[in-house]
Amino acid sequence: MSMALFVGIDLGTSGCRAVAIDEAGAVQAAHRISLPAPTRDGAAVEQSPTVWWDAVMEVLQRLAAEVAPGSVRAIAVDGTSASLLVTDAGGRPLAPALMYNDSRCREQARRIAGAAPAASGAHGASSSLAKLLHLQARHPLARHALHQADWIAGRLYGDFSTGDENNALKLGFDTATRRWPVWLDALGVRRELLPRAVPPGTPLGYLSGAMAARLGLHRGVRIVAGTTDSVAAFVATGADQPGDAVTSLGSTLVLKVLSEVPVFAPQYGVYSHRLGDRWLAGGASNSGGAVLLHFFPPETLQAMAARLRPEVATGLDFYPLPATGERFPVSDPELRPRLTPRPADDALFYQGMLEGMARIEHDGYRRLAALGAPYPGTVRSVGGGAANVAWTRIRGRYLNVPILTPSQHEAAYGAALLARQGAMQ
Repeated sequence: MSMALFVGIDLGTSGCRAVAIDEAGAVQAAHRISLPAPTRDGAAVEQSPTVWWDAVMEVLQRLAAEVAPGSVRAIAVDGTSASLLVTDAGGRPLAPALMYNDSRCREQARRIAGAAPAASGAHGASSSLAKLLHLQARHPLARHALHQADWIAGRLYGDFSTGDENNALKLGFDTATRRWPVWLDALGVRRELLPRAVPPGTPLGYLSGAMAARLGLHRGVRIVAGTTDSVAAFVATGADQPGDAVTSLGSTLVLKVLSEVPVFAPQYGVYSHRLGDRWLAGGASNSGGAVLLHFFPPETLQAMAARLRPEVATGLDFYPLPATGERFPVSDPELRPRLTPRPADDALFYQGMLEGMARIEHDGYRRLAALGAPYPGTVRSVGGGAANVAWTRIRGRYLNVPILTPSQHEAAYGAALLARQGAMQ
């Protein structure tokens, strides 16, 4: 009998990755392909869903060619949060998808602000709900509003009526009551477009016969509800106790901590995803690696690493931002970067920026704690900055908690864990 495998698919901003894990969580196969950049026209950012589907088919076919026939038991998909499309009754897209960072729907956001509770995750011009109001007005024949992960899963098992709770959060779903709220009616939302929202890891159905034949997989493969890419990355790290936190050190700083209670403060960009019986509270700063790369190329940063003195504070009071405006832990669209006085020594300037980001991370977790989440007991580091040893030591001084490097942190791996969870139900 062949080894049981569970497949996670991650649709990120620049690529599609598939990972197959066994029952013990060991990776048995993995493939990744690049995705073309979405088209951008001012605040409008779009991408053809066909691009996603072609990528998913390619990585799944490559994966299936490496594993024993019949070994795959379940598949789950994660995708970028708030990337939304509308389809006809058969799941065929009626227009390009509006991507996660599409912020054209400002008038719709103003309408939402007048109807939605302050704690809703549907606020903002880039929310899924703002996009739905825009799309439903232009496509009266639409029958389904779906996020990226929901649409891919629907194509795999042939049903487009269901989505996951994490993606539904920015569409207005009330994760506390697990219902679509009545205030959506005041906005004229067509309720028949809304998916049935289920917890991540819920079995949805089985791989369709046509898809099984095309991919060379068994028809009994379960399709399992996925999540957003950031939640999948959190799940991948193994963080599972209240106070476990994950900081993503990428182009921006993204903080998440597991909490017994939900935390919502849209004025700070803070909201909570439901994760089992607990909540994943978090926020994202505009600071991060993009600021460093604005001043130095990667090879220069690497060469300067040996000259950093992480135990000796520079005394510089920087707030590194790539441009004017901050979301979290302070929300101020007029906040300007603070990067002066710049020392003559580039290594000192570099360390000053790392210290500034460490302060932002500390203040971010303090902000979440002030709102009701626990202050971290441990922090797991993911993203490109996790490999920066000096930065880790600097962050340790500010956070004053153990900083861990998880063995896994890819969103696709987190989706595979959800697939394994669903296969056991």
